[in-house]
Amino acid sequence: MTHSAKIVKGGKIVIPADVRRQLGVVDGDRIVFERREDGTIVMRSHIDVVRDIQRSVRAKIKVPFTVDDFIAERRTEAERE
Repeated sequence: MTHSAKIVKGGKIVIPADVRRQLGVVDGDRIVFERREDGTIVMRSHIDVVRDIQRSVRAKIKVPFTVDDFIAERRTEAERE
């Protein structure tokens, strides 16, 4: 599906309602524009970008590490000192 929008004074663009619904954004939300290697520009919701980063970080964590694990590790280190 293709949409178009007009750029008005100040560089503002009105994003078509259908696109806003698909992105799940409402007034006041942030959107992110990503320039891809092939030169295309992709518009994503800010929360979608954050979720991708969270998934990426979670994938790099080998073992689930909870706050309780962290506290236990610190206590063990304190006992060694």
